[in-house]
Amino acid sequence: MNWVSPIKDATTLQNFKNSLKEYDIKYYIMFEIGIGTGMLLQDILKLKVGDIRGKDQIVVSIGTKSIQTVFHIPPELQAIINSFIAGKEDEDFLIQGYSSSRSALTREQAYRVFKAAGRNIGLNSIGAQTMRKTFAWNYYKRTGDIYYLQNLFNHASPSITYRYIGEKPNIGIVLKKMTPDENERSWKSLKMEDNGNRRIQHLQQFLEDIRHGIYSEDTTIEFCGKADCLISEFEELAEEFRKLK
Repeated sequence: MNWVSPIKDATTLQNFKNSLKEYDIKYYIMFEIGIGTGMLLQDILKLKVGDIRGKDQIVVSIGTKSIQTVFHIPPELQAIINSFIAGKEDEDFLIQGYSSSRSALTREQAYRVFKAAGRNIGLNSIGAQTMRKTFAWNYYKRTGDIYYLQNLFNHASPSITYRYIGEKPNIGIVLKKMTPDENERSWKSLKMEDNGNRRIQHLQQFLEDIRHGIYSEDTTIEFCGKADCLISEFEELAEEFRKLK
């Protein structure tokens, strides 16, 4: 399975949108809603015509914490949506499947079109999470607020969110906890049953294994390349940690 990445380049993003339009305008509308709200694909497919008719914004609750996001629909997209839903009932699904059916488009149908539209422009890292990751990446680039996205997606740490959006972590942020309560939980966790010592010992053994791998007669160029990147990350983390003490 290919890794699904956000679409970061503006030209590539527009090309992908155009490719979706060539299949059917409904896929383009679905994608615009996805990258505007951060909704999961399966939640977008549940939308009814009445949820969007005559509106210039979409307000949705995201994730287990029901955090609200607001997508202000651009006028040009409003015009496309108004034309698309003309003659449809409010209770109709916004994104329907086959023309002979009033059922909602399936996740599998949407995924197949996304993959095909991506291949048409030479973009292979496309999947069901593309919309949400693109929304998250755009939000981070606009605001720099990784904590909002971490909370929105209920990730355990900022480093997970950075990986999710395909960005190199801001190490100063990763090394800090968000609240005094989180710092206290970390303090208790490290102290409890010698947990901190055990975790450090595991890391020490891991680094020792890498050191042996580097100087092994069977080592490869690829292994050394990965080891060099990892050691550089450790060095950067260590330097940032020293600054925080």
